[in-house]
Amino acid sequence: MFTSTSDPSTAAPVPQSTAALRLLDVHKSYPGPVGAVAALRGVSLTLPAGSFTAVMGPSGSGKSTLLHCAAGLDTPTSGRVIVGDRDISALKPDDLTRFRRDHVGFVFQAYNLVPHLSVADNVRLPMILAGRDADPRWLEDLLDAVGLDGKADRRPGELSGGQAQRVAIARALYSRPTVVFADEPTGALDARTGEAVLTLLRDTARRLGQTVVVVTHDAKVAAAADQVLFLSDGRLVDMLTSPTAQAVADRMLGLER
Repeated sequence: MFTSTSDPSTAAPVPQSTAALRLLDVHKSYPGPVGAVAALRGVSLTLPAGSFTAVMGPSGSGKSTLLHCAAGLDTPTSGRVIVGDRDISALKPDDLTRFRRDHVGFVFQAYNLVPHLSVADNVRLPMILAGRDADPRWLEDLLDAVGLDGKADRRPGELSGGQAQRVAIARALYSRPTVVFADEPTGALDARTGEAVLTLLRDTARRLGQTVVVVTHDAKVAAAADQVLFLSDGRLVDMLTSPTAQAVADRMLGLER
């Protein structure tokens, strides 16, 4: 069961913290043919504001489930998820959608751009749907920061894969969210473009004071993070600070044996 307030329509504020994201004993199970299948088993973690964290683990270890629960895209079976100073575990679906729109950015591997909208409108879309006024100056600055200056009026079909991913990153950053989540953000890109996009995400987010959480299977991507969290069988089993690609690869090899 969730920890909730007497009025579950709004999540209770929690004590102010320098943490951007906290998971407290989070479990997630899905129905299976012979009973519930556990995807997350008591995961607890705290990520400080302004940090860049990579999440790794073998296939089926719970990486994407962790990301989706932390971002409010999926609901934990039990436990608490706290974004900034807000416990989102008790939010009703509509309230959670509004909170996520304002405080959570998500970069999908498939980009999820609307083909008939311009680059500018794709970036502004979450704000438009929220009925909030867009900031033309901020949009201009952000497109310049992600290397899309002069491309505001182009359609997704006129962009390269790397440029489309940059649009997705700009959209995730546009609302100045508390946390930006990215699911294999370089998985569909060639090595050179992937490295450029990763550097862009990391540097732009740091310049804007954002907190970034990236799920990846690539040791080189993970090595760009401040810390790497390792999952196995739904559990958080290891952490590596100041990672190198070799150290990450060695840890992954040990988990996969």
